[in-house]
Amino acid sequence: MEIEKEPIEVAGSSKETTPVPEEPPAEEAEPDADQIKEQGNAAFKAGRYQDAIDHYSRAIDLRPSEPTFWTNRAAAYMAQKRFKPALADCQQAAALQSDAPQPKTLVRLARCQLSTGSTAPALSTLRSVLTIEPKNSAALQLQTKVLELEAHLRNLEGARERRDWGMARLALDKCVQVIDGEGGDVPIQWRLWRVELEIAKKNWDAASMAANDAMRSDPNSPDVMTVRGLLLFLTSKTAQATQHVQSALRLDPGHEAAMKLRKRIKDVERLKEEGNVAFKTNKLEEAAEKYGEAIERIGSDPREGEGGQIRAMLLSNRATTLVKLDRYEDALADTEASLQLNPSSFKALRTRARINLHLEKYDAAIADFKSAIEQAGFENCDADVRALKNELKKAELDFKRSKSKDYYKILGIERDCTEVEIRKAYRRESLKHHPDKGGDEEKFKLVVEAHGVLSDPQKRQRYDLGEDEDDGFGSGMGPGVDLSELFAQFHGTGFGGGRGPGGFSSFGGGGYPGGGFGGYSGGYSSGYSSRGGGFPF
Repeated sequence: MEIEKEPIEVAGSSKETTPVPEEPPAEEAEPDADQIKEQGNAAFKAGRYQDAIDHYSRAIDLRPSEPTFWTNRAAAYMAQKRFKPALADCQQAAALQSDAPQPKTLVRLARCQLSTGSTAPALSTLRSVLTIEPKNSAALQLQTKVLELEAHLRNLEGARERRDWGMARLALDKCVQVIDGEGGDVPIQWRLWRVELEIAKKNWDAASMAANDAMRSDPNSPDVMTVRGLLLFLTSKTAQATQHVQSALRLDPGHEAAMKLRKRIKDVERLKEEGNVAFKTNKLEEAAEKYGEAIERIGSDPREGEGGQIRAMLLSNRATTLVKLDRYEDALADTEASLQLNPSSFKALRTRARINLHLEKYDAAIADFKSAIEQAGFENCDADVRALKNELKKAELDFKRSKSKDYYKILGIERDCTEVEIRKAYRRESLKHHPDKGGDEEKFKLVVEAHGVLSDPQKRQRYDLGEDEDDGFGSGMGPGVDLSELFAQFHGTGFGGGRGPGGFSSFGGGGYPGGGFGGYSGGYSSGYSSRGGGFPF
């Protein structure tokens, strides 16, 4: 079989020929590490620091043993204020130059160490530089800054040991200023110190801001989670505190501080709830005991703001319980301690106002009611504000009465007493203080005056409301009034003569030997006929 051949192109031939394929173009040679480094240098000079970092990284991948690539990338990181990766690059470069340390590399390393708060390593690095070049100006200037920071850190440590929180905070501020001056990264430990110092000073809002700052800086730190959990616990946010502690333990299951805090929170919550249940079921002694155990579990460590707001709340709870147990002095001590920890608690202010009112410390009670109203208003507790205003009004009335005479106290009865209790008290006190029985004349007149007001429903109502009586509560019965005038008001007679009509027959037939009460003979029964005939016994 004959095979057809492809036509071959001959010069000058008019026939078509098969074209010869072109050879592919040669690939461009890959830039070497030095060329990439130069591209990085150009980007750095143009201020394109991330581009520079990318170029230097490619150069490092191609030739990781070249220290210049590491120091150049460190410079680009430093330009971005990213001192932690810059520090790592400088350390790598210094390790590669260990046989012949370069002062430029070491100064850059010391600057990164300073900017991350590592003063001891920075001083050690600078000593190496000054051994090589004793007059290296960059190293000498940097050494001055490092020594300054080290002095502030010593002051901070000493103040914390002395628990001088104000001085410690001042020293910490100085440390941060040095780092900020270098554009550096404040170490996470310093951020935690800030939280702890604000807690110790009971500056809860500032502590919260510092804790949030630490969380933004290192959201995956179990230490940060634990310290923030402690802050939430001390400010009575126990559910959130538990969440933070659990997060810390997920990051580090063996974190000792987190484990201790978790148990402490659980204990306090259990004891508080047991106290609440006992209080609601009127087991007051048990409630006071449970609140006391919770208070002890919280503690009063000065480093923890002496127990913070959660201790203040439980002290207030126990004070309320002690009031119901009529242990007013103990309740007042607890309330004072609670307000020392949380001065803006309107509930504690209200409790103290009620205690002071019971103890007849009217000025203090009124001041506390007013403060409680103001604080409750800030918290938009409108119902509490209305109730507190009513209590304030009653306290002001009690204060007004205290300036004159307390008729209830004179008769030894409570303000909510019944008419029967008033009559019984009047009989008891009048017999006790009647001059014929060796009693005090002035006290007897006050007893008669008190009965005259409290036994009259209208007068009693006006008295309870604190209204002034122009015609007088017990007119003519104040100190200095002669008894003959007092009795004359009852009978329209003086003391002369015998027993007179009625006498003291209402005391049980025949009166007292000698006619009435000794020489006081004007018949009392007729004087009190408007009250139901004779003394209302």
